[in-house]
Parts: sequence; structure tokens; C-alpha cells
Amino acid sequence: MAQLKTMVNMLKKTRRMFPIARPIARPIARPIARPITRPITQLCGCWLGIVIGCTLPSAGHLSPALAVEPQSDQPVQSARVIVPSGGVSPSSSLERPVAEVLQQLAQAQVVYLGEVHDSEADHQAQRFILEQLHRQRPRLTIAMEMFQRPFQSILDRYLQGKISEQTLLDSTQYQKRWGFPWRFYQPIVQFAKQHQLPVVALNAPSEVVRQVGRKGLDRLKLTDRRFIPPLSAIRLEPDSYRQRLQQLYNDMHQGKGNSQQFDRFFQAQVLWDETMAERISQLVQAHPDRLVVVLVGQGHVTYGEGIPQRVARRLRDRFPKLAQFTLLLNPSPDLQAPTTEAPPIADFFWIQPLPPSATPAPASP
Repeated sequence: MAQLKTMVNMLKKTRRMFPIARPIARPIARPIARPITRPITQLCGCWLGIVIGCTLPSAGHLSPALAVEPQSDQPVQSARVIVPSGGVSPSSSLERPVAEVLQQLAQAQVVYLGEVHDSEADHQAQRFILEQLHRQRPRLTIAMEMFQRPFQSILDRYLQGKISEQTLLDSTQYQKRWGFPWRFYQPIVQFAKQHQLPVVALNAPSEVVRQVGRKGLDRLKLTDRRFIPPLSAIRLEPDSYRQRLQQLYNDMHQGKGNSQQFDRFFQAQVLWDETMAERISQLVQAHPDRLVVVLVGQGHVTYGEGIPQRVARRLRDRFPKLAQFTLLLNPSPDLQAPTTEAPPIADFFWIQPLPPSATPAPASP
């Protein structure tokens, strides 16, 4: 159940990349830790655009008013860091000082900040963590799932001051290809620009992933493969990852899906992961002295099965002791529950209090 709730975030994201034909009201944005009131079958139907590959009209042009109102840092400064339980000691969760954990992260090669895409608290945490890591490790690269690889040159031009912010959003087709509120990510990109930090587009082109969801990896044309790894480097593994997604897929279909559809579904998910893992690996190889901080959805990093293990596989010859850490930002109570699974779901949980405006009202008597 915890893994199913983690994947709900990916359903929202995939709706924009693989929408179904009939319009569905957009779900209310909320942190994953709160109850999901929208029927799960509707959300799952949105994700299954990956299989049926239908289209939906564009969500429209972004407003030219791009300013972001400053927010209080009080909740994020009151955050706690928990080391999850798992493996042979399922009840061994413990709290560690935030400063101590940030110091440990600053010594790593790759740090994953696993977000819920529509959680404002998660993006506030990302900004704070990035600022703290940059103070300790100025040579830092920010790698973002939110931009797709064909648009790297546009992102570079914006960071160099050659184009406006609106041109960046228009030219990268941000609203069409990602679509979550730009105000969540603007402060992070502005921070990178201010400090002259590289920002790297990680994601596979949505049209290529859609094609895989419809027809499978083996039906891709050569022209489709420019921004993805070689097919020989795309590993449809591990079995535990496949089993988790199989359970999700079965729940989505209520037992009515077929194995060929699931195979394509799984191939598309792995293509996402492998494409991002390849780019992260390239960054580490090219600049081993830099810290790579990855902003990515939680479902890509839980248990290390999506991206982290694929990065380690690519770098194991040159970096046999690659230092990677995964933080799940404000994970739901289900994800924090003690478990006997090994490895644990993440290296750390980052947990901050909700601001007063976001605190749920008490239940009526």
C-alpha cells in the first residue's frame, strides 16, 4: 500500500505526458502524507495513457507574471531527519541532527531529493538543502527530472543570461511536458543562475516514452534513440521493482490487464529511469569533484531500484564505492512505517512541520 501511494505522484506526472482522451478534472495538489480523496482508479486511468497513448489539448500558455512570493523558512528550519528502519532491525529508526546529515551529504557524489511533485513543502525543503550543501560544497550540479534532455541548450542559454525566463519556459515546452507549477522550481533555477551552477536536463523525451508505452522498446526507430541510452544498456530489472509495478498495474486494471500491456508499461518506466541514470553517470564521470544533486520524484528512487542502482551499475568499474544518498522529502506515514525489507526504502527521511495554512482542520465531533 505504501508503494502504491508513492506511485500516485507519478500518476499525476504521467497524465501530462500520456493523457487519456476524455478530460478529467485535475487532482487537488497536496503532499503525499495527506489522504488522497480522489478515486485511485481515476488516477490510474490517467497513468494508463502510457499504454493507450491518447492525447489531450494543451493546458495553455503560462502567465507572463512569473514572480514568486517569498515564503517563511520557519517550517523547513524546524525539520527533522530520520534514518529509516529496515532489514534485520525493523524497529531501529532513529533521528539524527540535521547539520550532521547535511555534512554527510556534502561529502557524497550523488544526492537524490525525492519529491512529491505538487508538494510545496518538498520544494521548500529542496531549496533549503541545496543552499546548505552549496555552502559546504560550492562545486555543485543540479540535475532535474523536470526538463527533458533535448532542451539542454535552451536551459544553458537561460543560465548564461541570453534568454528570458518566459522564453525558457516556452522553448522547453515546460507547461506541456511537465506542467507542475513553475513557482515550485523557479527559486531553485534562480539560485543556480545566481551562483553560476550547472542545471542539467535529465528526462527522456515524452514522445519517446509514449511510443514505448504503445509499442515497446524494440519498435523504436533510430531517430527516436538520440536522447536515450542504447537499448543494450536498458535493463528490465530488478525483479523486485517489476513486482512492485506489477502489483500497481494489477490494482489499476482490477485484474483485467494483460501481460503484453504490462511489459510495455514496465519498459516505459524503466526507460525513464535508465535515461536519467545515464545522464547522472555521465556527470559523475566528467566531473568527479562535483556534487550532483538530483531533483526527482520519489517513485524513481525508493529502495534504490529506479535510478540509484542503475547509476551504480554504470559507474562500478571507475567508482566501486560510489557515495550516493537518497532523501525522501516529507514521506507519508505509510512510507515511514517500520519494515523488514532490505535495503530500507531510503537513506533518510526529511520531515518538516506543515505551515499553519496547510495544517488540516480538526475533524468535526
